[in-house]
Amino acid sequence: MNRIVHLALKVDDLEKTTEFYQKVFGFEEVVTKKTRDHISCHLTDGDMDFTLIKYDAGTQSAESKASGAGPCIHHFAIEVEDIEKYTDEIKKYGCTIISDPGVIPVKFRAPGGTTAEIVPVGRYKRTKRA
Repeated sequence: MNRIVHLALKVDDLEKTTEFYQKVFGFEEVVTKKTRDHISCHLTDGDMDFTLIKYDAGTQSAESKASGAGPCIHHFAIEVEDIEKYTDEIKKYGCTIISDPGVIPVKFRAPGGTTAEIVPVGRYKRTKRA
């Protein structure tokens, strides 16, 4: 069964927001890295990847604008067995692909206007928490 494995928030202050979720709710940092036009801080509760995204100033990418200009829930990810199959299904349903061609994960505009993405099985690992 497919499952939601990831939730990303677009934030203005990456450091302060990371500290908040760590100290108040006990989320643990997995990795922080630069990807294309943003820095992603991946946190976890042990089951789900919870990512805070800070886009570079002045970026104009479709992904950076996908959910609006300000801080917001940016997207969620659904884990699938076959990226190509589900990309085809998404297109058949009339959804717009937001990601550049060949980029995985595949971000898309879902019915209702939200942004989602499909990821291959195992992209986000579950971790044991103390």
